[in-house]
Formats: sequence, structure tokens, C-alpha cells
Amino acid sequence: MIEQDEHKAKMERLKASVDRRIAAAQEEKGLLIVYTGAGKGKTTAALGMALRCVGHGRKVAVLQFIKGAIDTAEERILKSFGDRVTFLRMGEGYTWETQDRARDTQFAQRAWERTCEFLRDPSYAMVILDEFNIALHHDYVRLDDVLPVLRGRPSMQHVVITGRGAKEELIAEADLVTEMKQVKHPFRKGIKAQAGVEF
Repeated sequence: MIEQDEHKAKMERLKASVDRRIAAAQEEKGLLIVYTGAGKGKTTAALGMALRCVGHGRKVAVLQFIKGAIDTAEERILKSFGDRVTFLRMGEGYTWETQDRARDTQFAQRAWERTCEFLRDPSYAMVILDEFNIALHHDYVRLDDVLPVLRGRPSMQHVVITGRGAKEELIAEADLVTEMKQVKHPFRKGIKAQAGVEF
């Protein structure tokens, strides 16, 4: 009984603390969200947020900066929502496959120009820039050009940026940052990518 009393008291203190934070959180604004790190799940997390937005009847734009030729199930399912989702594959593939900095830069710049159109359009509740951290890391697109556009977007528009190696300045600017840490991955054991897990 003492254990139950201690647990109840601890949970009451936790609830009071959470309730105070909920009461204090009154501001509404579009969030800048960054998913980074070497672990799997960055794009998966971002596309899960896209589904949430669509579930609320809002419009989402997904721009994939590095991924190119790969046909994915998530693209097919998100496109099935019609005009509520714009899904654009703007790259030619992973940088270790393309091995052409000038061409990768050209494609990233083109993708950034399209992105700017969505970042000016208040009808889009969320804009997802998949693998954009890679483009920023390699300076295909300059972060100094990106930050002013992000700051000037519609006030209630959320932006989600994925990819390993997020720059410190972007992390400092963001409202929410999650770093995915790899603990284990089946590829390291020679297990190939699985439908429904990797693509």
C-alpha cells in the first residue's frame, strides 16, 4: 500500500507540473521542425506528420531533395489524397550514387526554387523538405539564403526538414529538433531493404 501511495503522490506532482505547462503554453505559430541524426526514421516521422495534417483537412507539400528515381509506397498513398498533398521528387538520387556535385547542386537549387513557392503560400499548412539537410550540408543550397525565407513564411505554416547532419544554425533556429540515433540496423547484418519498412 505504501508503494501505491508513493506512486500516486508522484503522479499527482507530475500531473500538476504538466497542467502548469499546458496552461502557460498559449502561443500558436507555425513550427520549424528538424529531424536529423544517423538513425532510421527521419522521413518516416515527417510523413507521419503529413498524415496528421491531411487528417485535419489541411494541405501539405512534400519536396524530396535527394531521393530521385525510387518509387515509394508513401508517395503513392499520399498522392491518393488528391489536391490536399503535393509530392515532388526533385533529386536524382543519393550523392554517393550521383557523384556529380555540379549536377546535384543544379537539382537542389531547382528544388529550393519550387520550395520557395510553397513557403509563400498560406494555403499549405505544412511543407516537408525531405533530405534537405544533405543539400545544406554539401552547400548545394546556402543556409544564409534559406533562413530569411523560413522566417518570412506564413505565420501558421509548419516546416519539417529531414536528413542527417543538420547545421548548428538551423538547429538553433528550429522550434523542435529530434536526433535519430542508430542502435541497430538490419542492413549491417546483410539484410536487404524490406517493402513496408524501407520503402
